[in-house]
Amino acid sequence: MKHQISIIIPVYNEVARIGVLIDYLKQNASTENIADLIVVDGGSTDGSQNSIAKLENTALIPSKKGRAKQMNCGAKQATGNILYFLHADSFPPKHFDQYIIKAVENNNSAGCFIMRFNSKHWWLKLAGFLTQLPFKSCRGGDQSLFVTKSLFNTIGGFDESYNIYEDNDFISKLYARKQFVVIKKWLTTSARHYNTHGVWRLQYHFGVIHLKKWLGASPDKLHAYYLKHVNVKK
Repeated sequence: MKHQISIIIPVYNEVARIGVLIDYLKQNASTENIADLIVVDGGSTDGSQNSIAKLENTALIPSKKGRAKQMNCGAKQATGNILYFLHADSFPPKHFDQYIIKAVENNNSAGCFIMRFNSKHWWLKLAGFLTQLPFKSCRGGDQSLFVTKSLFNTIGGFDESYNIYEDNDFISKLYARKQFVVIKKWLTTSARHYNTHGVWRLQYHFGVIHLKKWLGASPDKLHAYYLKHVNVKK
């Protein structure tokens, strides 16, 4: 069976970044391995749609705002048998497509890359280092996520009741099925939110959100806390 990857990128007001990422992906993957390059826009107001529409071999799909909704929407349009979910400010390693396909051929139905921030802050360097560990607590959406389309559909996609934490919820379901591998190749992601809000302040609030989820907080309560204390603007 020939494997092909559908890259799905949810965006909201990413006009300054999306074109750079798309060019990078095209330059660092083999054309025959990529079935689709899908950007799902959640109602951007900064001209992102116009910018994306000008990109060659890139599908622009409108969606209701919310990463879970946007990623599910992209998955429905995907034609590849492997789905690869990527944030607009995360750059996977060169030849990422080959690493993903090799992992699937080795009977790994889902996984991610190890991650580093584009920052010299010691805490963020440590956080990146810890992504090499296999534990579920070391995972997050910034590391990107690949999953076979069949497994994605079996699980039912992302839970759209989550406005935040949707990646962690989905990854937990993958870990429960023992269907996850961490590829030891570096993805680089932006520290822009930490730069804007402060490393310690943002890390504290993210920690509280994880704790609240562990204690049984509902998706709505997690989102309410996020809006009150973080509300990261993109």
